[in-house]
Amino acid sequence: MNSGQVLLGNQSQMMRQAKFTLSYLTFIPLMKELMTAWHQKASQKWKPCINRSLLQSELPPSNGFLIIEANGGLNQQRLSICDAVAVAGLLNATLVIPFFHLNSVWRDSSKFGDIFDEDYFIETLKSHVRIVKELPEDLLQRFDNNISSIINMRTKALASKTYYLQKVLPKLQELGAVRIAPFSNRLAHSVPPYMQGLRCLTNFDALRFSEPIRLLAENMVDRMVKNSSMRGGKYISVHLRFEEDMVAFSCCIYDGGDKEKREMDKARERSWRGKFRRPGRKISAEANRMSGKCPLTPLEVGMMLRGMGFDNTTSVYVASGKIYNAEKYMSPLRQLFPLLETKETLASADELAPFKDYSSRLAALDYTVCAKSEVFVTTQGGNFPHFLMGHRRFLYEGHSKTIKPDKKKLVLSFDNPNIRWDKFKKNMQEVLRQSDLKGIALRKADATLYTFPMPDCMCQRTER
Repeated sequence: MNSGQVLLGNQSQMMRQAKFTLSYLTFIPLMKELMTAWHQKASQKWKPCINRSLLQSELPPSNGFLIIEANGGLNQQRLSICDAVAVAGLLNATLVIPFFHLNSVWRDSSKFGDIFDEDYFIETLKSHVRIVKELPEDLLQRFDNNISSIINMRTKALASKTYYLQKVLPKLQELGAVRIAPFSNRLAHSVPPYMQGLRCLTNFDALRFSEPIRLLAENMVDRMVKNSSMRGGKYISVHLRFEEDMVAFSCCIYDGGDKEKREMDKARERSWRGKFRRPGRKISAEANRMSGKCPLTPLEVGMMLRGMGFDNTTSVYVASGKIYNAEKYMSPLRQLFPLLETKETLASADELAPFKDYSSRLAALDYTVCAKSEVFVTTQGGNFPHFLMGHRRFLYEGHSKTIKPDKKKLVLSFDNPNIRWDKFKKNMQEVLRQSDLKGIALRKADATLYTFPMPDCMCQRTER
C-alpha cells in the first residue's frame, strides 16, 4: 500500500469517527471552563518594563540616513521595522519610514501608514531615534532623485552589533545615507540591552495599527466579547493554516481524490515553478504527516478542542486566509462549534471593503482579535503565531495563553482507528497541560524576543 492509500484510509477512518463524535459530544457536560485553562503561579508573573534599558538623554547629531526595505507579510514587516529602529539607535542614524516590498506572494501594495499609525510611531520613539517620513530633498538630489542610486549594503543575515559598527557606519558617515534591502532577519537575536529595549518599545508600543484598522478591530473584539456572554466574555481564537497554498506546499494528502491532486499540482506549479518536480526529489505524504508537517484540518482542530473540554457554547474566532475547499472542510468545525466567527461573519461587507484586497491589513484585524482572546490556538507555525505568542506574553503577565500542540503526537491519536473517546480526551488534555507549562518561557540566546519578551522587555513581579 502506498503512502497516499495509507493516508486516505486514515482520513476516511477519522471522518467516520468524527461523525460518531459529533453526535456523541452533544451529550458531554462542560469539562473545563475557559477561565481555568491556565494555571499560573503568582511567582511566575511578569510585568512590562521596557524603559529600564533605554537612555533619555538628548540625541547627538545624526550620522546620516538609514533606509530599509521590509519584505514579506505583516509580521515579517513588523520584524524588519523593529530591527531597523534598533540599528538606527546603534548607529545614531536617522531612520526613514521603512518601505514595503511588493511581495509576489502577498501582493499587498500597502505603505507603512496604511497599516501602522505613522505619527504615533515617530512620536513614541522621538527620544531615542530620529525618524523622518522621507529623505530631505537636497540629499535626494545628490542621488539623482532616485533612492535606488543609494548604496545597498546587502547586510548578512543575523548580523551582530560589531558588523554594523565596522561595515555600515563608515559608509553611512561617508555618504550621508545607506540602504539595506531586503532587511528581514538582518540583526542578531542577542544584542546589547539598549538595542533590545528599542526592539521592545517599537514592537509593543510604537507599532500601533492605523486608525481604520484599529477602529474596526476594536469593534470586532467587542462583538466577540458580546457573543461570548455565556462564558463571561471569553473566547478562543484559532490561527487556521489551511489555505490552498499551505496545503499544496505541505505535499500532504487529505481526501486523496483526483480533484484534490489536480488542484494541488496546479497550485504548486503556479507558486513554485517546478520545485516539486526536480529530478531525484522524493516526497512522502505519509512521512510528512507522521513528522507533524501537515496542516491541521478544521475538523482536527475542532476534535482537539472538544477533547480538551471546550463545548458547543464556546465562542471561536478563526483567523485565516481563504480556506481550501471551505464549504467542505469548515462544515464539521461549525457543527462542533456553532458560535464560530470569522472576519467575514463578524464584520459587514461594507466594513471590510477598504481592506478586501490588502492581505496585511486583513491580517492586522485577525492579529488584534487573536491577541485579545482568552485562548489562542496555533496550528502550523510562522511569523503570525510567533509574534502573537510574544505579544500575548507581554499582555498577560508573561503567559502566552496559547495552545501549541505537538503534531507528531496528535497524529497518533487522530490516525488510530481503535482509539476510544476517553483515551482521546485524555491525550488532548495532556496537550493542553503541556501548552500551559510552556506558556511561560524565558528567551534563550538563539531565540527572538518577539516570541519570548522575558527578560528583555519584562520584569518579574515580586511577591508581597
